[in-house]
Amino acid sequence: MRSFSLLALCCLSQTASAATTSPAMVGFPPAADSQVTFKNYRQQGKSDWAYNNISAVYNTVMMPRGQGVYPLPSVALLSDEDKANIQRVFEGNQSDSVIIMKDGKIALESYFGQAGPSRHHIWFSMTKSLTSAAFGILMEQGKVSLDASPADYIPELKGTGFERVTVQNLLNHSTGIDLKETYTDLNSPFLKYYAPALNLAYIPGGRDAQPENTPVYGVYDFIAHYIQPDSKVTPGEVFDYNSANADVLGWIIARVSGMPLNEFIEQHIWQKLGTEHDALMAVDRAYMPVATGGMVTTLRDMARFGQMIMQGGTFNGQQVISKDWISQITQISEKQKQKMAANPKYQDAGWQAYHNMWWILDAQNGEFAATGIHGQTLYINTRNKVVAAFFSHHETASNPFSARFKDKLSVVRQIANKI
Repeated sequence: MRSFSLLALCCLSQTASAATTSPAMVGFPPAADSQVTFKNYRQQGKSDWAYNNISAVYNTVMMPRGQGVYPLPSVALLSDEDKANIQRVFEGNQSDSVIIMKDGKIALESYFGQAGPSRHHIWFSMTKSLTSAAFGILMEQGKVSLDASPADYIPELKGTGFERVTVQNLLNHSTGIDLKETYTDLNSPFLKYYAPALNLAYIPGGRDAQPENTPVYGVYDFIAHYIQPDSKVTPGEVFDYNSANADVLGWIIARVSGMPLNEFIEQHIWQKLGTEHDALMAVDRAYMPVATGGMVTTLRDMARFGQMIMQGGTFNGQQVISKDWISQITQISEKQKQKMAANPKYQDAGWQAYHNMWWILDAQNGEFAATGIHGQTLYINTRNKVVAAFFSHHETASNPFSARFKDKLSVVRQIANKI
């Protein structure tokens, strides 16, 4: 260990657990079985290289950093036993990096394999929580309402499954839309249109499509054409995580602000965090930012975003996100807890609820997290003023089914409640 103290749709055609015969990108040029491609980049042996060099795999746009770097000093807080526990859980366990901060100071920072302090890594669905933060800015400006329909801002959504829902339903993944993320029905709209439009998953010929030859080119096209309401589900009654909800939220931000999501985040959030590096954001086939899973940053810069959230939206003397919007993250109801408990996928995952595109661990103690497939995590503990983040390349995509994810989150929570 070197010490410097979704997006489920990516599961198409090639499984992440497929065996590989050679380490990634060995040779000049790489040998055929070593070559990372858009088809194999999520396979073990390839994913560690791919997730740390994601702009070689995805189309991305740059988000320049602002002026000056906000310092993150180090502090000696962890015992030798704590450090050993972190090393035991993370090292050799499909990990890329981990950082733990207390009061804005780095208590531990470690990198593994392909990763490093200046290496950018894909966030996957942690991007949803960032998109929610961006939406909070429009809320503070009085330009949007949680009770409005997405179709009030995007007329193209009239007649779709999103017309009958509220923006709050989007934020809580309780829209009751009829979109099944199927990986076996090749004639389903999901496989025929959404996956290739998103441009984050391999579909034969998907990248070669032209807008004049397909009814769905980008993600916005798909949302406006193919998502219908599920007649058996009332919006707001069932928690059913669906990536398209974040796509719509990002579209609302773009339409209301008059600028692409990446530029809105860059101007209103990213350039106020004193980051060390520019960020990147993956774009769909139409070069629109991927709100559901496209953010790409270094580890420390992700931690700076988390520190801002932990501090109630303030950072470096500025109110970046309204304090009220941040405080709402953990304001959950008993009904939300019941909806989470009623979803069999999450019954053993340890989450209390999902609210405003954050996973709630312990609302009373201010514990919540942003997560992305394959083990990407930003953990926040407002009571103890701890922020932790880790990047991974887990073989298992879905975190609720990943023992590695559960072990890592568990040890981070233990440390956070000690220091």
